[in-house]
Amino acid sequence: MNRLPLIFAVLAAVLNAFAAADPAGTRRVKLLNYPDCIELSNADTIVVLGHHAGGRVLKYAWRGKDALFLSPEEADWKPNQPVASRAITAGRFDIGPENLVPKREVLWSGGWAAEMIAPRAARLISQPDAATGVQLVREFRLAATGSHLACTQIIKNFSTDTKEWCHWSRTFAQPGGIGVVPLSSSGKFPHGYVMYQPGKESAILLRPTDPNIRQREGFIEVLGPPAFPKLGFDSFAGWFAYQMQNDLAFVKRYATYPDRVYNEVAGLTISIWYPKPALTPAVELEPIGPRERLAPGETAGFTEDWWLLENPFPKPGEQLDLKGLAAKVERETR
Repeated sequence: MNRLPLIFAVLAAVLNAFAAADPAGTRRVKLLNYPDCIELSNADTIVVLGHHAGGRVLKYAWRGKDALFLSPEEADWKPNQPVASRAITAGRFDIGPENLVPKREVLWSGGWAAEMIAPRAARLISQPDAATGVQLVREFRLAATGSHLACTQIIKNFSTDTKEWCHWSRTFAQPGGIGVVPLSSSGKFPHGYVMYQPGKESAILLRPTDPNIRQREGFIEVLGPPAFPKLGFDSFAGWFAYQMQNDLAFVKRYATYPDRVYNEVAGLTISIWYPKPALTPAVELEPIGPRERLAPGETAGFTEDWWLLENPFPKPGEQLDLKGLAAKVERETR
């Protein structure tokens, strides 16, 4: 009896099963009430991507310590039910500029497509949004070791008009940390930052002073909630950090372009939104990209590289070691 055809059939079935399996370090999981999220993982880091209400990072954890604030309200999500903007939390991304871009619920809280594209890599794709004339694609790639997560947002102009939008990250991190922004010699703000004063006639304070914000050793430190929560920076250092109480520093790196137009009202490259906990129990970390002038059919991408670095939160009466943190960022995030 010739058993070769049977052996080849079994071998083919096994190979097909492997081919159909999820890429290494990538699988579907349920988080809160969101089914079929995509998890990217290595030995130390877990990333969970959600596509049910906006394309977001729902979890970014190093050895069990999560950097992101995910509201418990999100557990109430149900299919085909609108999501309130206040319940869109954790690793959010957006497009700006803030005061010019129209409402875009299709992008912000609509359903997205989600697919695995490689080991520890996935892609989230929005629906086309008529209000802005664009469709967004977000790709995420977790390194084989360590905490490095590359987050790329691609803006696609599907309209018949030229569009001028920019990348705007709106990541909700755990509350109670310290923002660390390196100053640039090219900075134009007298105190290294500006503060947005809300109200009917909102204003941008060019020379703000606040006991929770200080300049030290070439950095701006945001130690806690200021008088008004929205702060803007024009640093071209290409990174900033958020030191969390769980002894992790959340670091974001990204390209900066001193010769390009930043079309936020104050020409910001970074914003930190640090509200009082009673308002929102999270701190928003916002790299901002330059203006992208997109003709019909054109695309533009912007990448944020994230890391979680083990670094101690200062004890009462002590200060954060800024130079030590900067050296660690330089050494461990290239």
